[in-house]
Amino acid sequence: MKRDFISILDWTSKEIRDNLDFAAELKQQTKEGKCPQLLKRKTYGLFFHKPSLRTRLSFEVGIAQLGGTSLVLSEQDFKIGERETVSDVARVMSRYVDGILIRTFSHQMVLELAQHATVPVVNMLTDFNHPCQVMSDMLTIKENLGHIDNVRIAYIGDSNNMTISWLNLAARIPLDLRIATAPETMPYMKLVTEIQEIGISTIKVTNSAQEAVEGAEVLYTDVWASMGEKDKIAERELVLKDFQINSSLLKYAEKNAIVMHCLPAERGKEITDEVIECAQSVVFDQAENRLHVQKAILVQLEKWRTV
Repeated sequence: MKRDFISILDWTSKEIRDNLDFAAELKQQTKEGKCPQLLKRKTYGLFFHKPSLRTRLSFEVGIAQLGGTSLVLSEQDFKIGERETVSDVARVMSRYVDGILIRTFSHQMVLELAQHATVPVVNMLTDFNHPCQVMSDMLTIKENLGHIDNVRIAYIGDSNNMTISWLNLAARIPLDLRIATAPETMPYMKLVTEIQEIGISTIKVTNSAQEAVEGAEVLYTDVWASMGEKDKIAERELVLKDFQINSSLLKYAEKNAIVMHCLPAERGKEITDEVIECAQSVVFDQAENRLHVQKAILVQLEKWRTV
């Protein structure tokens, strides 16, 4: 049965946990030079409507390690939704490839692709959410803390697609999630309330970075202005200046807390050089784990497709 990975909410808690375990196995096998060829003779079409380093590298390398082939498509190749309708592109591509992967601005475009495609669709990133990243983050947390349940996570800075991804995850895995941001950059509070009402996780939104970080096991941040919002950077720097992860803020966290950033980083803005390079930083472990988590996601989707 064809299934997709557009949001963490597409999968159950058990499916998420099992996939993280599988990603850890693939990581170990890959490091031993024994990555299984589970996608041999499979071909994937990858749309990139945004610049990409980690996403493109991790998916292309991961597919190759599993024995598959990837074809990269950009806005210059054809304008999906303009030259051809999204539904027509989905139907045509489903005749050629074994999966459609897309990194774009419009979340609605990804939903429409999934609706009309007969092969799995993977959301590599939209302005709304970034489920592949948060899966990689959870693998990194599990490696460093030894567990993922009820982890005390302080998300500091702008409310963006990563904030939504963490909130979605809190509907599947119990978390103690604290979101610290300015009054001008508050998250979508209707979603916060919906997640709170599910009752799996503890969610707190505060305008105090220190309050969020107190006793936290994980400090997490992202750029203050994402792609497509760089015209707002001066405004964000002004309102978020008290939400920088620095050595002073880190002192309020647990002694062995880890620091995370999904990259790219604006060093000296949302996070200091000192912290991103400190012993508690696992930023580059996160980046590496994108490779192995995404391999696990693609293999799982292929298994479901052939059942």
